[in-house]
Amino acid sequence: MSSDSHFVSTEWLAAHLGAPNLVIVDGSWHLPAAGRKPHDEYRQAHIPGAVFFDIEAIADAASPLPHMLPSEIAFSAAMESLGIGRLMKIVVYDTEGLFSAPRVWWTLRAFGAIDVVILDGGFPKWQAEGHPVESGDVKHLPSHFEAKLDRAWVASMDDVAKAIAGGTAQVLDARSPDRFRGDTPELRPGVRAGHIPGSRNVPASKMVKDGHLVDPQTVRAAVAAAGIDPGLPMITSCGSGVTAAILWLALESIGAQPKALYDGSWTEWGSSTKPVATGPVF
Repeated sequence: MSSDSHFVSTEWLAAHLGAPNLVIVDGSWHLPAAGRKPHDEYRQAHIPGAVFFDIEAIADAASPLPHMLPSEIAFSAAMESLGIGRLMKIVVYDTEGLFSAPRVWWTLRAFGAIDVVILDGGFPKWQAEGHPVESGDVKHLPSHFEAKLDRAWVASMDDVAKAIAGGTAQVLDARSPDRFRGDTPELRPGVRAGHIPGSRNVPASKMVKDGHLVDPQTVRAAVAAAGIDPGLPMITSCGSGVTAAILWLALESIGAQPKALYDGSWTEWGSSTKPVATGPVF
């Protein structure tokens, strides 16, 4: 798949606002340390007709981990209440340009959505170009979404441990190098610093420039520098399963299909009794 197939331009979206069978989704989310409230920001200003996909609310409420995937029944109900149909064309964006939108894009596809794309440049580009915005919550008529989770796309902690032990998949960690090395404390209480032994660091920040996905050559170079072979099975990981989806998007943009995304990511691993590695990987 080319990177073009993953995105639509702001010009395209502006020309198709209000089109039938099109739904626009604000998938904004921020790291806890940012202290931002994405739903409040959405209510202040969003693309006309966009609904808000709350990553924290559309999640497994029974899990102690943040924003883990919900059940198929719960996801179906959430999508139907937002007016998101499984067969609709779904355009996802976020207020950072390209940060949390890939997680929503990945989640929708994992649950069976057929046509999901990301707004290239996101809300910052939309606003910079002077396109219209509106405020308040948007309510669409309910739309049918029969969710069927592709469970092969989701790795558990045991799946990751077995992949590392057996050498059956490469684990890519999207966190910053200092967090990967364990040089800085983790963001959440009770989570140790460091990384999964045997994993490799491919920072999500290297995959994004000015709110856009970097070019395929840059993706390939970053992956190669981390010692990853994109032709072999890969599991993407991060802090809590959000920026791991940026790696998934980047890998698909160079024609490499990841094996799975580790939903619990470092928040789960780092708070467990699993071994932890620190320092750089050579």
